[in-house]
Amino acid sequence: MIRKPDIYLVLIFALTGFLPVNAAAGISGGELRVDTTDSIPAPSAKDHLFEIGKIYINGNRVTRGYIIERELPFKSGDSLTLSGIAGSFTKIRERLINTRLFNEATVSLKEFRGYTIDLRIDVKERWYIFPLPYVRPVDRNLTAWADQHYSLKRFDYGLKYSHYNFTGRNDFLRIWLITGYTRQVELAYDQPYTGRQLKHGFGGGFKYAGQKELNIITTDNKQVFVNRDSLDGAGKFLREEMNFSLRYYYRPGLRTRHFLRFSFNHVKIDSSVLNYNPVYFLNSKKNIFYPELSYTIRYNNIDYVPYPTRGFFMEGGLLKRGISADMNMWQLNAKTSEAFSFAPKMFLVTENQAMIRIPFKQPFYNKELLGYNDFCRRGEERYAVDGVACVTARNTVLRELAQFSIPFLRGTSHDQIPIRIYAKAYFDLGYVYDKYNNLNSLVNRGLYSGGFGVDLVTFYDFVFRAEFSMNQLGEKGVFFHIRNDF
Repeated sequence: MIRKPDIYLVLIFALTGFLPVNAAAGISGGELRVDTTDSIPAPSAKDHLFEIGKIYINGNRVTRGYIIERELPFKSGDSLTLSGIAGSFTKIRERLINTRLFNEATVSLKEFRGYTIDLRIDVKERWYIFPLPYVRPVDRNLTAWADQHYSLKRFDYGLKYSHYNFTGRNDFLRIWLITGYTRQVELAYDQPYTGRQLKHGFGGGFKYAGQKELNIITTDNKQVFVNRDSLDGAGKFLREEMNFSLRYYYRPGLRTRHFLRFSFNHVKIDSSVLNYNPVYFLNSKKNIFYPELSYTIRYNNIDYVPYPTRGFFMEGGLLKRGISADMNMWQLNAKTSEAFSFAPKMFLVTENQAMIRIPFKQPFYNKELLGYNDFCRRGEERYAVDGVACVTARNTVLRELAQFSIPFLRGTSHDQIPIRIYAKAYFDLGYVYDKYNNLNSLVNRGLYSGGFGVDLVTFYDFVFRAEFSMNQLGEKGVFFHIRNDF
């Protein structure tokens, strides 16, 4: 039997049009969860201001409570209308999921005490410690690895110790010891929330990497690699890098973040590299020392960063690399993502990126652009396009096919694996500019591709993509991609 206070509560939410929301790993759903033990105001008082009372947080065995409360648009003692409180639940859940600290987050009303409302937040924490054996191909993607005949020599392996939420403050410690195709030692720590108001943060690190095989030039839109063992008189590594970095974070509100990074870098190449590419560095240098300073601003109002279906995201950045004739580059970049639902279970996602580097005459070392990291275009996985300026536009229509959970470790915070499956169709555009590049046909011309595919999204930001793409060269192919930040 429904008690009288529960009837009033349902009426209030029916009139205001808002319900508490539950979500798992960015998968949205709704449920009304309220524990009412006292009487609550009548529905006629729905526009009255209610005071936020106690905020009960459950499930945070490691995460500090104030880190969770940092994501709330209000605090205890604030006064809002009932519709304002309930209407914020979806955004709270999205922000908690986007901290990448939790598999699930649920926000609900707990209790009415007159015109005071107590809230309840339930979270299921991720695993934070990953002392994992590290085995991974070094190529840009699976297609690029296939072009190297799936060579097992093109693997890095070792130990990758990553400790997320190290002290419960959403800080991050990583210690990487990698060997194989490259040699890498890295030690870094980031603490994004310090100070009384949790607006400031800091970080720093050290990294050393040595490569036995090196991409020395790009010809016919393909990377050309040279191995140390194939060169007479070559040293132990063809390229060695070392850098020290310091980072500063500033988050004045809930959606906007600022990042400032300074690093000092040393890059050394073997003299044999210059025989293949005299402009690998300017002035035929073999040793380069340079400082680097970068600033990034990021606005995030998107539902789930690894796979957005609703909201808007913007990022802009300015980078200065080097201050001498041997290394001198300014870089300006911008990125936007917008996603919205235009029909039941259907979404349109647009992603736009632009980057420019000046002066336009840059060494090969500074020319990686399309096909590297997040600067990619579907249908061009086989190619790397170097240059000094680039624009891309990625447009995707999604249709959710299924959403379900698979039982996993019962009685733990990982008692189920949430899964979403989407069908999609897409059309991408791009353009890369380089005044001094005459070795690659995809530079200084319009690029376009399209196709369709299926995506699988699950917890720990894991996204598996299977795509059939066609490009402006008339090429067709099936491509697979895996994204997982761990």
